[in-house]
Amino acid sequence: MAAAAKADNLSLVVHGPGDLRLENYPVPEPGPNGDRVAIEPGSPRENDYFCKIGRYNLTPSIFFCATPPDDGNLSRFYKHNADFCYKLPDNVTFEEGALIEPLSVGIYACRRGGVSLGNKILVCGAGPIGLVNLIVAKAMGAAQVLVTDMNASRLSKAKEVGADFILQINKESPKEIASKVEKLLGSKPEVTIECTGAESSIQTGIYATISGGTLVLVGMGAEMVSVPLVHAAAREVDIKGVFRYCNTWPMAISMLASKTINVKPLVTHRFPLEKAMEAFETSKQGVGLKVMIKCDPNDQNP
Repeated sequence: MAAAAKADNLSLVVHGPGDLRLENYPVPEPGPNGDRVAIEPGSPRENDYFCKIGRYNLTPSIFFCATPPDDGNLSRFYKHNADFCYKLPDNVTFEEGALIEPLSVGIYACRRGGVSLGNKILVCGAGPIGLVNLIVAKAMGAAQVLVTDMNASRLSKAKEVGADFILQINKESPKEIASKVEKLLGSKPEVTIECTGAESSIQTGIYATISGGTLVLVGMGAEMVSVPLVHAAAREVDIKGVFRYCNTWPMAISMLASKTINVKPLVTHRFPLEKAMEAFETSKQGVGLKVMIKCDPNDQNP
């Protein structure tokens, strides 16, 4: 192990904005507190874990593998405290496991919105987060889900993964879009999940949501936006914010293991770790939905 630790842990390292480099780092050794090398090629399934996550916005001291000064885990080997890990069931693939993080956003947003049986739901935005909200809302019993977006290909994917209605937005005003939503659904949605962060989309969410309903803000846009707040207040539309997720891992794993949901169609591109820069460029160009980087050279399968 000592020899391998010298230079056997290929890792993608960020040196600055737009400056990504593939470098070799030492293989991390499990520590006395029960750390595990969680991404180890050829490891038995009992060592396959994903970390438990706390409620970021309410925990100032939170630390996880995507925030500086932590280097992240795009590497052959990664060490994580075993106390903050969950085991992946045998029938959940590594790709499905990697999608637990975005899936958790959908679970938390739908929980915050109170999505339940028979609801009509509006999802603004057909990107990866919009689509996981669509998938989760349907799994939680939503009767109809309408997805809006400006991109026709993304809306096509939304239809593929279960949207009952799709609405392509052009130059309509928020009120006009809200009117179209109501016509398609037959009534205003009880819950709107806004996943773009765009000011006009937030305005649409307020106008579209039924009186007494809930607007969940998932998308992160400008700090200051202009919204028809009095309109929301007069109709008692509750506006709730979402910052990532909280206590969603068990439900996400259970939904995947029971095949209640299918997240596989979200993956549109796959790259080995050696081509990580190409993977990031693909994502940057917006030609893919979820771009997967495969860290295990011996397992490049979906």
